[in-house]
Amino acid sequence: MSDPAALTDLLGLVAYGELVAFDRMAADARLAPDLTRRALLSEMAAREITHYRRLADRLTELGMRPEEAMRPYVTALQSYHDSTQPKDWLEALTKAYVGDAVADDFLREIAGQLAEPDRQLVLDVLHDSRYDEFAGREIRAAIVADPRLANRLSMWARRLVGEALSHAGRVAAERAALTTLLVAPTGDPGAAQALFKRLTAAHTGRMAAVGLNN
Repeated sequence: MSDPAALTDLLGLVAYGELVAFDRMAADARLAPDLTRRALLSEMAAREITHYRRLADRLTELGMRPEEAMRPYVTALQSYHDSTQPKDWLEALTKAYVGDAVADDFLREIAGQLAEPDRQLVLDVLHDSRYDEFAGREIRAAIVADPRLANRLSMWARRLVGEALSHAGRVAAERAALTTLLVAPTGDPGAAQALFKRLTAAHTGRMAAVGLNN
């Protein structure tokens, strides 16, 4: 990527996302039905802080204060999480399984446009696949035990995606440099539409894999 502003915008977004992920996972751990699950989620929360430190260090190397790079995203990300507070363990897992996975899919696409070392850095800080697998197993098992949960969790997942897209649109409108990543490297505006189609297809498959309906 040749645009330094776009790079620091992206790293600032990812860094703040890691801070929020730590807060959320630590809070969600208290919803766990037993100590084994609570410990697992707490371990994963700790990894988010490690990821944040790597991103903050990289921003500093690029001459950007981490706080300054993250500040534009505080309102949008905080609003998203405030409006999607899970009421129980299964809602917390569904939020992680759906919301975090969509964000990771997006960042994985964008990482392909970055030069090293930033490409590998972004890929390294994506959410641990163990968490996705754990959340998926928990959701599937709960639906098998009580099929009525599928409808409630499906509605919750749709709300999560709707809120995420709404807040993402707000960020895109406010951060012009970041928005250029959606059409790079070809400059074709249709690239953004194609990207969202891929994200939607991945989301649909992910929902079906655990017994949720789109």
